[in-house]
Amino acid sequence: MSLTGTPFLYTLIALSVVAVGLPLLLWSRLRGPRVLRTAARMLMLLFAQGTAVALVFVVVNNDNNLYDDWADLLGTGSHVEQAADLGADGTGGIALERLPRVRQTFTRADGPGMRAAGGVRVTELKGRVSGVTAEVYVWLPPQYDDPAYRHRRFPVVELLPGYPGSPKSWFGALGVHEQLLPLMREGKVAPFILVAPRTTLLPGVDTGCANVPGTVNADSWLSLDVPRMVKDNFRAEPAPRGWAVAGYSAGAHCAAKLAVAHPDRFRAAVSMSGYNDPIGERDSLTAQNPALRRTNNPYLMLRGASTPPAVALYASGQPRDGYEAGLALQRAAKAPTSVHVVYVPKSAGGHNMALWRPQVVPAFRWLTTQLDQRGAAGGATPASPTPPAPSSDGSTHAALASGTASRAAEGRRP
Repeated sequence: MSLTGTPFLYTLIALSVVAVGLPLLLWSRLRGPRVLRTAARMLMLLFAQGTAVALVFVVVNNDNNLYDDWADLLGTGSHVEQAADLGADGTGGIALERLPRVRQTFTRADGPGMRAAGGVRVTELKGRVSGVTAEVYVWLPPQYDDPAYRHRRFPVVELLPGYPGSPKSWFGALGVHEQLLPLMREGKVAPFILVAPRTTLLPGVDTGCANVPGTVNADSWLSLDVPRMVKDNFRAEPAPRGWAVAGYSAGAHCAAKLAVAHPDRFRAAVSMSGYNDPIGERDSLTAQNPALRRTNNPYLMLRGASTPPAVALYASGQPRDGYEAGLALQRAAKAPTSVHVVYVPKSAGGHNMALWRPQVVPAFRWLTTQLDQRGAAGGATPASPTPPAPSSDGSTHAALASGTASRAAEGRRP
């Protein structure tokens, strides 16, 4: 039975009702020795408590998309078939243009929000470069099947979740496609293809979206294999002109790092409540090794770049949760790198989905201008320069969510 499926949720609801009813019906009717009666009553109490805890966990998990399946929850699943040393550029010397086209079969995705706004499709991708095999979710904008756009190529945004987290969270808890659909139809936001690949590739550990020889090639998975599949199966714009990456929490760190590391693959990145130093997520592979920690810190990457990358970064966050990290990137950036920092007040909520959901639309309005999609979005106004003073940039007060996307919400380092 699927961890996130409706049957499992309904089963837990039924068991919870039974668990409450049993003590009410049987507590005073038990017969036999006192020891056996006491043991039976304790078992009924434990059963009631266990089902209640399980039900709350499943509801929170479904709302926040923390764990996709039992393997993610139990830490038993690996999506890495091999992890060769692919070198500095992550290609392993493979001539990517000579690889045969990637042809994938897509099916309708299931889960909260996955059938809304035209539906999300999913495929199992075997990464030819990275050695990763995992699912990738794709949503197409309303213009994609419009005959008037049949010769049009569309910009792409890769969506990265936090840790622990599921790529489904962007369509479920954040409702990115439901929020953007009417704006795309009205020409206020560009018709982006939204792509959400799996980022939890190893059991019980955050990859930091990095290549770690012998362990995982997450960077090549996200920056080479997934984009190649999208371009081979959909009318997507070429990189880097029409490509961006966005994330929240640990995914925000990945988004900034991938864009800074690969300006030939991504033009822009959105970081919501991100961090620069990988130690921000202590379960990250890149936080365990001093060398990896340095080479996967986008602040240090920008500061030490001999040639500043031609990328635009959008960093939103609260005090001690992303805002200082964005300011650090802004200080380190040199033209043509640009950094737009958005201040989110503490009153907007905590490190959770309720904080990030209202930031989706402002971020995608910004992406529309940075990817030069103003004509596609019906004349959206150009991006304003980074304000000299903190800005809420459309962030509104939201109720706290039931759970968090990362255990490292406090003490973010720049």
